[in-house]
This record gives sequence, structure tokens and C-alpha cells, in this order.
Amino acid sequence: MNVTVIPTARPTFAVDVAQERADQARALLTELGAQVRGPERLVMTPEDIEAAAQHLEGADLVINVCASFSDANPALELYADLQTPVLLWAFREPGPVGDRLWLNSLCGANLFGHALLRSGGEVRLVYGDPGEEQVRQSLTAALNGDLPPAPALPSAAGERADAEEVRAAMASMRGRTIGVIGDPPPGFTPSEYDPDLLAQVFGLQVRSLTIDDAFTRVDAVAPGDQAREVEAASAAQPSLADLDPTEVRTHAAITVALREWSTAHDLASVAVRCWPEFPTQVGTCPCSSLSRLADDGVPTQCERDVYGAATMLTLQALGAGMSYLVDTVDLDAERNVVRFWHCGSAATSLAADPANATQSVHCNRKIGVAGNFPLRTGPVIMARFTEDLGGEGLRLLVGSGESLPGPNRFQGNTADVRLDTDATEFVHGLVTGGFPHHTVLAWTDVRPQLRAAADLLNVPVIEW
Repeated sequence: MNVTVIPTARPTFAVDVAQERADQARALLTELGAQVRGPERLVMTPEDIEAAAQHLEGADLVINVCASFSDANPALELYADLQTPVLLWAFREPGPVGDRLWLNSLCGANLFGHALLRSGGEVRLVYGDPGEEQVRQSLTAALNGDLPPAPALPSAAGERADAEEVRAAMASMRGRTIGVIGDPPPGFTPSEYDPDLLAQVFGLQVRSLTIDDAFTRVDAVAPGDQAREVEAASAAQPSLADLDPTEVRTHAAITVALREWSTAHDLASVAVRCWPEFPTQVGTCPCSSLSRLADDGVPTQCERDVYGAATMLTLQALGAGMSYLVDTVDLDAERNVVRFWHCGSAATSLAADPANATQSVHCNRKIGVAGNFPLRTGPVIMARFTEDLGGEGLRLLVGSGESLPGPNRFQGNTADVRLDTDATEFVHGLVTGGFPHHTVLAWTDVRPQLRAAADLLNVPVIEW
């Protein structure tokens, strides 16, 4: 079988490890009898993508090795017109406990799946490292024309809360406004949204602010206001004393600017294009500023995820309290555990130990300020509104499990969740079902309310 193998990656991750995994993947496929072609080096630039595209013609099978996380632009440019499924191969996280995510490979596959299914494509998933027997078996089957199956998407069959109470809760969202800063980050298809659909389904409005205008507001923060926020944040989070004072002051100015904008326009939520401009132009990451707003009761979303904001506001209206937007980054099938994570913008009230919600530097950028603490333990639900690929509206993903005690597996905010369903099927369903790489974790079980809300909104529910 002629197999085109394209290894995608991003330079902000552990590129040497990514290249090593890509080399091992290519060697295994060759060992299994495939005629392997495609770039041997990691595909990370527009020029790399253009060169890789030349290897697609005549391929019997296309395997995208998600050597590390990448945005979805390579997937869309390479595979949008492909008439056969793309086999996405994601690796386990190799770094030690407490270190940053070295690869974030699974999240990259998740993002590729969302982008390709949204554009009419199809994907399958292999998850695991080249030395694993189950990976060898899956690839052997694929080389014989038997791709891994795409799990069937389950519908909701659980109890519903009282319809009138839920109707009143959903009505409370109508007329509220989400603050949206900047455009979606490049290649982040889940951060795109339809404002008309947002208004039609939820009654939510949007107030937009450009990145440049946001930076103007940060620069205009008065020194006294900045100093008071440094004092207040440091009293709540003493670990700020260990960070670069300039970055802490800038973090305070970002917090003040976001809070003043939010208060002035009575914003229900704030979604921010948090990179690349904040770290590259301001020299500080906004993660902990988003955390400060969340601790004030205003849900925040990184990567300008507006449907993520709608999900969090729905959960809040239904009684779930504060929630957190996360990536799906790792699977431990033996323990039936999925690891959910993000860079460090969780409300400190969601920490496993709020008194020790450590503030640190961003895991990839190595500049302040981002939280670094494990998330709250106990029963947890997952939820996410996203495009209905079979219709014109939205659909709702719902799941549940238990967030387990333990160390913070990855620098940032991590929750190890033992699912109430098969974790492997859940992860494969996320990727092959075209769901976003972001879901929302909440620590109050409002699934009956969510099901009833979906009925009222005429939104189909996929519930694991």
C-alpha cells in the first residue's frame, strides 16, 4: 500500500521529541510493509505544507502524524478536498509529572478532526506510541484497508428537569452580552462563530474590541489602579512575589483594563484572543487576568472561543456555578481516565486547594502570568455547544465523570477525570465526530437541566 505520512507540529512544543516520535512512526509503518512517502521532517511552515501536498496524489492511505499540537491550517490546506478519510495518529504525553505539555498531540488531532469534518471531510484516529501493540494492530488493519471505526454518537436518554424552571433560566440569558476581543487565532476553527445563530438560539449579543484597542486600554490604566490591583492580587495569590515584577505589573494592568471594560458594558462573559499578540507585543500572558475576572464571577474564555462562552453562560444560568474551558490532552485507557487541561486561566476558586492556587509563568512562553494548580476533585460534567454538522444549528455534547485527586500532571490547570462511560470511545468520538478541542468542565451536575434546555432550544444532544 502506498502510504503518505505527513508529520505536523508547532515550534512552541518539544520539537526534538516530536521529530523522534515521527521518525519512529515512519519506521513502524515501513516495518509493517507500507510503501511510505512524504516529508521526513516536521511540517511547520507554509512552505512545508506546500511541499507536503505534492506527496498526496496517488496515495492509498493518508496518515497525518500529529507529532505535536498544530493549528488546523495544515489540515485544511492539505486535506480539505481529499475524498478518503485521513487517519490521524496522536501520541501520549511523554514529559514528567508537573512539566509542561511536551507535545499536546491528542489536542492537535482533535482540532484537525473538527476542521475537516466541518469542511465535509472524514477522519479516523489511532492513539498511542509506536511501540504499543494495540497501535501496531490498528495500523496493520489500516494497511489492509480496515480503518479504525468511528464510534456511534450516543443521544441523551436521561431525565429532564422541570421545563418551566429551565425555560426561566434560559430566558435570563436573553439580552446579555459577551465581550469578544480580537479575531479567532489562526487555524482555530472552534473559535469561529455565527452571531445570528448566537442571538437566535440563546438571545446573546456580542460587543467586540480589537486587539489594538484592548492594548490601548491596558496602556491607559492609571498607575494607582495598577498598584492597587498588584496589591490585591498578591494578597490573594502570594506566589506572585516569585515572578518578574514587570510582568506582574503588566498582568495587573491587563486585569484592570478587562475588568473596567466588562463593568462598563455589563458583560456577562469575556472571550479573548490571548495569543500571539499578548505575549509577543505586551510581554505578558493574560491567563491569570482571565482567572481574576472569573473569580469576580465573570466567565472567561481563552482563544476567543465564543461558543465556549455560550456554553459556560448556559451552565451558569442552570445552576452549575463557575466552570472552566479545557483541552482534551491525554487518555489513560487502563484507568478509564481522560486528562483535561488548559494553560492556567482557571478561577482560583476551582483549584483543588484554592489557598495554594500557585501563579507561575506560561508553560510554553515562559513569561507570566498563568496559574499552575490542579483543578477541583469530585463529580464533574463536560458540556459543549458546537455546530450541528448534520443541520444548520447547534448540537450539545454532554458527559460526566469524577475528577480524581493527585498532582498537577501538566503545568497549567489539569483535571484527571475518570469517565462514567468508556474513555477510549469518548476520545475517539470527539475526534471522529468533529467536536471542538475545547469542552467545559463544571462541578455541579446539571445534566437534567441541560437536556431540558436542549429540548427547548431544539438542539440535539450527544451524551456519553
